[in-house]
Amino acid sequence: MKINIKFIFALFVSMVTITGCDQNWVDTKPNGAATTAFFWKSEEDVKRGIAAIYVQMGNENTWGRNLFWMQDASDDIVPGRVRAESDNIKNFNITGRESGIANGWRDVYWMMNKANQALEGLPTATVSDEVKNKALGEAYFIRAFSHFWLAYSWGHEDQGVPFDGPENEEYGKRIPPQLASVTDNYAQIIKDLEKAAELLPLFSTYGSADQGRAHKVAAWGYMIKTYAYWAQYDATKWALIPALADKIKNEGGRALVTGKGSARENYQSVFKIESNWSSEYIWSVTSGVQGGSIFPGVTLENKGWGIFNGWGYFQPTEELYDEYEATDPRREVTILKFGDKFTYFGKERAYYSTNSLSGFQNRKYMEPYSYGTNEEAGSNLMINQNGDGPTTRLNLPLMRYAEILLFKAEALIQQGKNAEAAIPLNEIRARVGLAPISAPTLNDLKHERRVELACEWTDRLADLKRWGDFAKINAPLHGRIHTSKTDPNSAFEVKEIWPARNFDPAKHMAWPINPDEISRSNGAYKQSPGW
Repeated sequence: MKINIKFIFALFVSMVTITGCDQNWVDTKPNGAATTAFFWKSEEDVKRGIAAIYVQMGNENTWGRNLFWMQDASDDIVPGRVRAESDNIKNFNITGRESGIANGWRDVYWMMNKANQALEGLPTATVSDEVKNKALGEAYFIRAFSHFWLAYSWGHEDQGVPFDGPENEEYGKRIPPQLASVTDNYAQIIKDLEKAAELLPLFSTYGSADQGRAHKVAAWGYMIKTYAYWAQYDATKWALIPALADKIKNEGGRALVTGKGSARENYQSVFKIESNWSSEYIWSVTSGVQGGSIFPGVTLENKGWGIFNGWGYFQPTEELYDEYEATDPRREVTILKFGDKFTYFGKERAYYSTNSLSGFQNRKYMEPYSYGTNEEAGSNLMINQNGDGPTTRLNLPLMRYAEILLFKAEALIQQGKNAEAAIPLNEIRARVGLAPISAPTLNDLKHERRVELACEWTDRLADLKRWGDFAKINAPLHGRIHTSKTDPNSAFEVKEIWPARNFDPAKHMAWPINPDEISRSNGAYKQSPGW
């Protein structure tokens, strides 16, 4: 069975149209009644049904923008443009009804529900075992992937998030139960990822039409991340990570992008279209000019200097800029500051910003905007010409091999094996030309994780929470206030741009559930502890 992920949205539209399904087929509750069992019969049914489980990957409410509002509450970035709801999320002054939170919950559960429908229907499909097993592997992975995002965002040690599945006898006959602890959610996620890893092939076996589908290494990667998040409650989970990381390298063939001519180019190449499917790829939002993540355009200068409709959100802070070592080339790849030269639609410019609150911009995802004008590009367009949906040909990385190495190093440090941790940590440092650290400490790991993954979808806020670094969440944030917002060479002062906040670990370790969801559950669901 071949599923070209690049056309996944068209497949979903076709599925809904041809089968005569109406909007009621799309169940946005955590799980729904088994309304689509009739659908899973032929190989074409399987093809279209599996396409549906990926649809939310390219949604603005999920990995296009809105799930990032919660990550914006870290110390690395500020919202950028004035937007009351976003400011309130950053300040933890919310109810859970905010669209940037509530819509993410709804649509990620939509995704989980589609995976559950696949897991229920596939066993009766009249297809080959090979087709069935691959499809089941994809469904298990997507259920675990969506479950992971829900669990770590809204789950708490004292209260988990709702989950149910067709393997449970009461599935479809009850409101999906809210699990007792997020650790129960993590245990279920691991079970699903183990099944996915057993059924899925390696990414290296995929042709171009299958790139973007779930694969074995992605399942191993999210097992590692689940164990790392679980380890804040059960330190024994650290011991499970190094062997999985080694499997990803040795069996999965994953490796850092290197050999590009310079330390800076080694790192910058990771964020180029040509590296969408590089050795560093673990899992991304597959993107193109007609679908995928809009995040590159979301982080581009508001109105794009009059050339393209960037949205102007999620700008780095002075605190992040200052975290880098002076000779670390990752800083200039990650952060664009006043006066920096860059190529924009075929012409060199010097950066300035009329909208950046901090005086900085996220630079990692700008490559698609460097290639000439839309007219010159012709059929080789790199961006969606509709600035209201600014997708590009650059995939959005959600997990890459560098994060696997960092989790391995962290796991070894947490077990007192600091000298062993030097190997994965220094592999990352060597890629960008930095001196090795012989026996890295947890603080060294925290620094390396911050600068390697800055402004990506790896969730700095979740790191600060699990490390207990609450003072960093609460510290005031700074930026560069320039005398002229239109002069790249204007002088600046470093000033406070975001006042100290009041993160309270007794309340803010999990995000609040939309109270309307709780009301609709007729008392079955409880609000996140402290809210």
